[in-house]
Amino acid sequence: MTGTPEIGGMVVAGGIPTNIHDSGHDPGNGVVLLIHGSGPGVSAWANWRLTIPALSPHFRVIAPDVVGFGFTERVVDSYDLDTWTAHAVAVLDALGVDRAHVVGNSFGGSLALSLAIRHPDRVRRLGLMGAVGLDFPITPGLDAVWGYEPSVAAMADLLRIFTATPAPGLDDLAQLRYEASIRPGVQEAYARMFPAPRQRWVSALAHAETDVAAITAPTMIFHGREDQVIPLATSLRLFELIPDAQLHLFGGCGHWTQIEHAEAFNRLLRDFLLGD
Repeated sequence: MTGTPEIGGMVVAGGIPTNIHDSGHDPGNGVVLLIHGSGPGVSAWANWRLTIPALSPHFRVIAPDVVGFGFTERVVDSYDLDTWTAHAVAVLDALGVDRAHVVGNSFGGSLALSLAIRHPDRVRRLGLMGAVGLDFPITPGLDAVWGYEPSVAAMADLLRIFTATPAPGLDDLAQLRYEASIRPGVQEAYARMFPAPRQRWVSALAHAETDVAAITAPTMIFHGREDQVIPLATSLRLFELIPDAQLHLFGGCGHWTQIEHAEAFNRLLRDFLLGD
C-alpha cells in the first residue's frame, strides 16, 4: 500500500520489520518515542499526526507502529506486554538511541510505564495520556474498542466514544479508519489480542503499584474529564504513586487529548520535555 502518510520508513527491530516515522533532529533536547494506543485500525501516524510536527522542531521524534498494529509486520506468535516492551526497546536499539523521552497513549501508556519500570536507564522523561497501566474494572467503552467487529457504523460509534464532542467530518474519518481496520491481516491480529472476556487484558497490562511508585523519571500525566475508555481515577492514582509527577486534566475532552485539545496538549508536552 502506497500513497498514505501512515507509512514512514522501515527498520528491522528485534527481527521485526517495523514501520516508523522518524522526523526532526536532536539539537540537544533528546529523542521522543511516541507509543500509540490500541484502537482498531490504529497506526502511529493516526494517533500522533498532530503531535509529530509540533515536537519535531525541538526533538528527534520516533513514532513506530507497535508490533501487531499498523504497517509493522505481524510476525510474532503471541501479543503481550513482554513482546510489546521488547519491541519498543528493539526500536530504540535499531535506531542507535540510548535514552529517550517516552510518551504513551492509552494502551501505549502501559508500554511507556513498562519501559520506565524495566529499563529506567532508557527513559529520560515520561508522558502518559489516558494511560492503561493499573488494574480497573473494564469500562463499556474499552470493551467496545477491544471487541470491535469491522463495519463503518461500528467505527463511527467508536469515534463517538473516543471524543467528548464529535468533530465535523466524523463519517469521513470513520470510513478511513474502517478501511484501515480491514487491511489484510489487521482484524485477524486485533481479534487475537483482546478476546472476551476482556477484563483479563486490563489486568495483563497493569503494573504493580510498588513498581509504579519506584519510577524515578519525571512524569507528566494527561487525561480528559469525559474519557469513556480509561477511567479518570486511573490517572489520579498514577499521579498519587509516581513521586515526580504532574497531572493535567482537560474538561470537554474524551480519550483523544492529543487531538481534541491538540494545541494545549502539544505546548504542555513540549515545555515539559524541554524542562531538563
